[in-house]
Amino acid sequence: MKRKSIGARHEMIVQPTFIIGTFNQDGTPDFAPITWVSKTCEEGDTCLIVISMYGTKRTKQNVLRTGQLTVNLATTGMLPLVDYFGQTSGKEGLKAALPYAWGRALRVEAPTLDESPWVCECQVASQVATGESDTFFCRIRDVQVDEEIDVEGWGVDLTAFDPVIYSGYYHSLGKYLGAIGDFYQK
Repeated sequence: MKRKSIGARHEMIVQPTFIIGTFNQDGTPDFAPITWVSKTCEEGDTCLIVISMYGTKRTKQNVLRTGQLTVNLATTGMLPLVDYFGQTSGKEGLKAALPYAWGRALRVEAPTLDESPWVCECQVASQVATGESDTFFCRIRDVQVDEEIDVEGWGVDLTAFDPVIYSGYYHSLGKYLGAIGDFYQK
C-alpha cells in the first residue's frame, strides 16, 4: 500500500450519531444530533461521557443552563429524525413538524427519545470551552437499553443496535467481527 497526502482534513473521524435531549426553559423538549461523543475515565472504573458541541445551538445553551441531558443513540431507522433535528433550529420554536415520541428521563431533568434503543442520562461534571466549541464531561446517572438486546459483559455487539455512523456521510455497520483478543496470534 502507498498512501497519499490529502491535507489537514477531519472526515475520517468516524463516530456514532447520537441525539442529545434537553429541556427548554419553558419545559418543552429539544433534541439535536451530535457526533462528537466519546468517553473517558475519571477515577478507577468511573467513566464520563464526553460531548463537544459547536456554535450557539439551543441544545448547547440548555446544557450550559441546566447541566442535564440525555444521549440517545440514533439508529438507521431514525435517520429522518436525525436530519430533521439537524436541519431545524430550535430557536424558532418547538421542533414538531415530524412526529416523534419522547418521555422523561428517570434520573435527570431531560427528555428521552422512545425510538432510541440506548439512552444515557447525564449530568455535567465539568466543561471546557475552546473557541466556539464547548466540551462537557458528564457523569452517567443511568443507562437504559432495549430489553431485546444482550449487553452482558464488557463489550456489546453494535450490529444489534443498528447505529448510524457518521464520517461526513451516514453509514451503517455490516457485521460483528469478534472481541478483543480474538485475533491475537502468538
